Amino acid sequence: MAGKRAKPDWATLGGLAVAGACILGGLLLEGGQVADVAQLTAGLIVIGGTIGAVMITTPLPMLWAAMRKLPTIFRAPRASSEEEIEQIIDLAKRARKGGIVSLESDAEALEDPFLRKALSLAVDGNDVRDIRSIMELEIEMSGQRGEEEARVFEAAGGYAPTIGILGAVLGLIQVMKHLEDMDKVGHGIAVAFVATVYGVGSANLFFLPVASKLKLRLDQAQEMKELMLEGVIKIAEGMNPRLIRMHLEAYLRDRRAAEAERKAAGGARARAAVSS
Repeated sequence: MAGKRAKPDWATLGGLAVAGACILGGLLLEGGQVADVAQLTAGLIVIGGTIGAVMITTPLPMLWAAMRKLPTIFRAPRASSEEEIEQIIDLAKRARKGGIVSLESDAEALEDPFLRKALSLAVDGNDVRDIRSIMELEIEMSGQRGEEEARVFEAAGGYAPTIGILGAVLGLIQVMKHLEDMDKVGHGIAVAFVATVYGVGSANLFFLPVASKLKLRLDQAQEMKELMLEGVIKIAEGMNPRLIRMHLEAYLRDRRAAEAERKAAGGARARAAVSS
């Protein structure tokens, strides 16, 4: 929607806050101190090692693309499917009055690049089959890019715990140099295992949740693009705005039902695998 600013995603922000507060709160309740886990060397080993491992396995352009997507998990989507339907219906009404060519200026003013491109193709008089073919290819390509960006964070979530173990081993090596002083040994072991905490914590509280969030946002974006494409096709075909609304709402319900069935089937397979 033009001019509409994205709102903070309170689920992401709240989740990070709750997780951090509960973990640190548990540490304090057990008699620990924040300083016990505030180890610069452990953080350097885990974060630096994880970034290095990801850089080895990921092309640099894809790595930069994934990093640019990171801020989006802290912002809620600008428009819902229902709001997008209203925008398409408004365009359909204008096309009904003045013809689809009258939407040329409206198409140029659209904020969403996908909708702008699809509507521009329709305004230029392209066949609806060509419009569908071009835009479906764009949906497919954007989906592939989104999956690759999410896999960058999944890879980081896989490497971080192992790098944490590596950091703990490096810390234990230093401890073994001072076995004559048991006070230093006890303290050194405690410090050494902080790297494991950083590795497991960063993987399960940040990298893997970020990957899941990016996949969720990708599904939402794909749904929105498919909805836009269906709307533009119906406008190009000259369908009545009321019928377009009915079609888009039915399309949205069918797609979400199919997605729910797919996820339920995937969950059933996962439970069957675990039980076996």
